Amino acid sequence: MKTPRLLLICFAICLLLSACAPTQAGLPLAPTATQPSTPSPMPIPTATPAPTTLPRPFRVIGYATEAIIVEVIPFDKLTHINYAFLLPNADGSLAPLTNSWKITGLVNRAHQTGVQVLISVGGWGLDPQFEELAANPSTRARFIKATMEIVDQYGFDGVDIDWEYPDPGQSAQNYLALMRELRAALTNKLLTTAVIAYGDEYGQGVPPECFELLDFVNVMTYDGPDHASLGQFQQGLDYWLARGVPPSKLVMGVPFYSRPGEVPFRKLADGKPDNAILDTLVYNGRDEHFNGLKLVEQKTEIALEKASGIMFWTLEQDAMGDLSLLNRIYQTSAKTRP
Repeated sequence: MKTPRLLLICFAICLLLSACAPTQAGLPLAPTATQPSTPSPMPIPTATPAPTTLPRPFRVIGYATEAIIVEVIPFDKLTHINYAFLLPNADGSLAPLTNSWKITGLVNRAHQTGVQVLISVGGWGLDPQFEELAANPSTRARFIKATMEIVDQYGFDGVDIDWEYPDPGQSAQNYLALMRELRAALTNKLLTTAVIAYGDEYGQGVPPECFELLDFVNVMTYDGPDHASLGQFQQGLDYWLARGVPPSKLVMGVPFYSRPGEVPFRKLADGKPDNAILDTLVYNGRDEHFNGLKLVEQKTEIALEKASGIMFWTLEQDAMGDLSLLNRIYQTSAKTRP
């Protein structure tokens, strides 16, 4: 049977119209060479957000000083190393780093195993220098320029600011200005900070606006009258979570030394498993309080549940082999790895 000419013409018109329509009604067409997309404005620099669809990464961060022996570092059990310290001056300049050959070797060996190395700036007793340099835009600029030169010279992966401690008020605002300017300078680099265990007397010296600028926050839950206790650890965790630090950025600290004598854990353990599991030991006639293997494991389990890492001071104070605190942290945190 022949199709009427009018019907064929209508059918052809319908085919032509359907070929010109977008595949989903109401959606704009994708940009083409004749329809360029509008460029997005440059964003304000912030820390790289952690993925929300994947489990948060668990960081194991060890501080190391110039006393470290690079050849004995168990890089496979670490994610980050903070090399301490780069010392600031009040005018924004920096004291020269010593043992440059050791720093170069540390960074090279770390990068070969996928470990990132940050330069830690400051430390205990440098509050007057930070207060003065952070209060003035010109000294902040000098400090940031000098710091970036060190980062570039040694290939550091970022900067850890250890200002102990900015005060609430104007000091806190100067700290915030310093961190904002550092964040802008550290393109594709990490910016972290070390903070007091808990308490508003110094904790409020770190404004909440800083948290979006930082890649993670290292909580120094040690020292003081309750040095290294589980209560101090839990108070520090609760305090900084309540202040607004996201769990994905919160890293909890443990000491590899005792108080009051500051005895390294390797000396307290002394190759004796019975000593290594304790938290208090009579050493040279005095009670020394520290973290043994069991308490470090317990703290790591808490951090796995509620934070995103463990950091410690320092690598060179650890014992070797099965008595190593780092090894216990690594074994405990293995439950987050495939």
